[in-house]
Amino acid sequence: MNGPDSYLIYVEDLWKVYQLETQEVEALRGVSFGIERGEFMAIMGPSGSGKSTLMNLLGCLDTPSKGTYSLNGKLVSSMTEDELANIRNREIGFVFQVFNLLPRASAFHNVELPLIYSGVKKNIREEKARQALERVEMKARMTHRPAELSGGERQRVAIARALVNEPSLLLADEPTGNLDSRTGREILGLFHKIHDQGNTIIMVTHDREVANQAQRIIHIRDGQIEKDERKGD
Repeated sequence: MNGPDSYLIYVEDLWKVYQLETQEVEALRGVSFGIERGEFMAIMGPSGSGKSTLMNLLGCLDTPSKGTYSLNGKLVSSMTEDELANIRNREIGFVFQVFNLLPRASAFHNVELPLIYSGVKKNIREEKARQALERVEMKARMTHRPAELSGGERQRVAIARALVNEPSLLLADEPTGNLDSRTGREILGLFHKIHDQGNTIIMVTHDREVANQAQRIIHIRDGQIEKDERKGD
């Protein structure tokens, strides 16, 4: 593996240990890998394998017990809570299984929200929100509230919100988990389109069919990388 600066993400000897009453639980045990800019990768593993813990660390939602994590040349594994919040807002776009949209807000306002938190001027953020909704083919539905949208449309709005800050990384946790199979395929097709436009995507899933959409699959078992599989290998 090359040095950290040649990768968007560089993880070295990453551990996460939880203290549960009298015992320690090793959720991650010495994980190391690099992800290049523009990669489309899936992290796959059964329940309890450590994949959710790894996603939380990559998303700067948690900090490792040991080891280093660099994102876009910044050593995030030793950052303060405020610095991590700033990285989450600027560098990472999150897409969750449950959409996490504000029920009373329009699709447009839901997408605009991260830019409001970032202090972006009104005319700039409105243009960016429109562009993000256009990217996911939701411009015609932007005045609708989540209750007026289908599951697939809600996930498209959530993806637009994740893209609006032009993040370095799009991190998706079971993005088709709440969708029927046809809508799930549409959303995966949208991820391919976004990837083709140059975005780096990491998708966390337990579903082999979903993982197969990626160029590369890291298999996690018992807190360690069991296999690092690339298409064509």
